[in-house]
Amino acid sequence: MAHASEKTVLVVDDEPDVRSFLATCISDAGFKVETAIDGIDALEKIKANKPDLMTVDMVMPRHSGITLMRKLRQNKQWENIPVIVITAHAKDEFGSEDVQKLEGFAAHHRPKFFMDKPITPAKLVKAIGDILEVEIEAAETAIGDREKIQELMRDTDPNTLKKVLDMLKNE
Repeated sequence: MAHASEKTVLVVDDEPDVRSFLATCISDAGFKVETAIDGIDALEKIKANKPDLMTVDMVMPRHSGITLMRKLRQNKQWENIPVIVITAHAKDEFGSEDVQKLEGFAAHHRPKFFMDKPITPAKLVKAIGDILEVEIEAAETAIGDREKIQELMRDTDPNTLKKVLDMLKNE
C-alpha cells in the first residue's frame, strides 16, 4: 500500500479560505498538496506536475469545475486523474445544472466522489485515502483530535478563549 507522502493532491477552489482549509487538511494527513485558484490555473499546474488526485469546486470564475473536468477528459494523459467534487451549490441554481452535466459524462469519467460544503477533514481525508489506496490511520487520529478541539472551542465562553489565547502568547 502506498504512503500519503508519495501522492500529490491538487486543490482547485476560487475561495482562498476554502482552498487553505482543504490544503491544510490534506497536508496534515501527509499528502503533498498543490493549489489552484480556478480551472485555468489548475490546467497550468497539471501541465507542470500531474497530480494523483484533484479536489475541484464546481462554481468558479474563468473555468468552472465542469469546464476543467471536460478539459481533463479530452487529454489522454489526464483523463484518469481521480476527481473529488467539493461544492456548496450541488442543489441550488448555481450548481444544479453542472451536476446534471456531470451525470452525462461516461461512467469512467465521472467524479469519484461528491462532497457538499461544509465538509469535515476526516471525511475528506478518508475519501482521498480510499481512492488512492493509501493508509491514513495516523492522520485520522490527528484530524479527529483537531475536530474535538474545534468542537470544544465552539462550546466555550469567548472570554475564556481570550484568556487561554493570552496565556499561550505569553509562553
